[in-house]
Amino acid sequence: MTRVFHVLDVFTDRPFEGNPLAVVLDSDGLDDAAMLAITREFNLSETVFVMPPDDPVNSAKIRIFTPGGELPFAGHPTVGTAALLAELRAGPQLARGVVIALEEKIGLVKVEVSRRPGGVPRAVFGLPRLSENLNIDLDPILVATALGLDPLDLGFGAHGLSVWSAGVPFSMVPVKDLATIARIKLAHAETWTKAFGAAGREGVYVYTRETVHAQHHVHARMFWPSAGMTEDPATGSAVAAFSGVAATVELPEDGEHQIIIEQGFEMGRPSLIALDLDIRGGRLVGARIGGSSVRISEGRLHV
Repeated sequence: MTRVFHVLDVFTDRPFEGNPLAVVLDSDGLDDAAMLAITREFNLSETVFVMPPDDPVNSAKIRIFTPGGELPFAGHPTVGTAALLAELRAGPQLARGVVIALEEKIGLVKVEVSRRPGGVPRAVFGLPRLSENLNIDLDPILVATALGLDPLDLGFGAHGLSVWSAGVPFSMVPVKDLATIARIKLAHAETWTKAFGAAGREGVYVYTRETVHAQHHVHARMFWPSAGMTEDPATGSAVAAFSGVAATVELPEDGEHQIIIEQGFEMGRPSLIALDLDIRGGRLVGARIGGSSVRISEGRLHV
């Protein structure tokens, strides 16, 4: 059978930056093993498989795979897939904006997609699940060793080690500055598992308040070797988890706040992720993630 696929760069408005994503259309008939094999063939951080929705009111059902297995939810696949489907299905209407409803393992995710004249699609979605603190203690000595750092490099202000999840758990590791985040060197797998295995998954989100560009707010790197992502250029699911950190540690006033996060700079794949927080009564009641994407290539799979 022939199946059309597209490759996009996500969380960027420029080709060859951001986080690459493969999206396979017409994926009915593929079992889990086939999806994983195709994902490993693309050798990107994530591949999306699109199929008809269970509820015909919705746009599509999608499954998201990394080379290490399936995820219930991820940000750059959500943004990229919604932008692609909007381009393919909406045509000129995209200038006025459309809503793409994606059935994911975590639940229904509604994505607003629009495109300014002469621009690329931009997609924004509300988190299907708010971030929660998993109350898992991380050992600072093990964490520092796993990242090739000194324990004194960890933390700044009120930010300390923690584990948060908005569907996918991430260990949150604040570091003091850009020079520190640039020095990271990953330890071998056994040390990594000792440091982060208690989180259930071993994705690690390292961040600092110092940024490359002054107009941004957070600089981040994400590492997940066991999922086939030694380093990821842009990680929406980690940003979703980070929303809980931003809301509870920074204690923003009631209202809406936007945080622009830069990631992928050390990889030569600069990415920008917009995180919007809705704070009411001193609590996080909603969060949205947004970013642009660019179509790079398309082709056919003969499987």
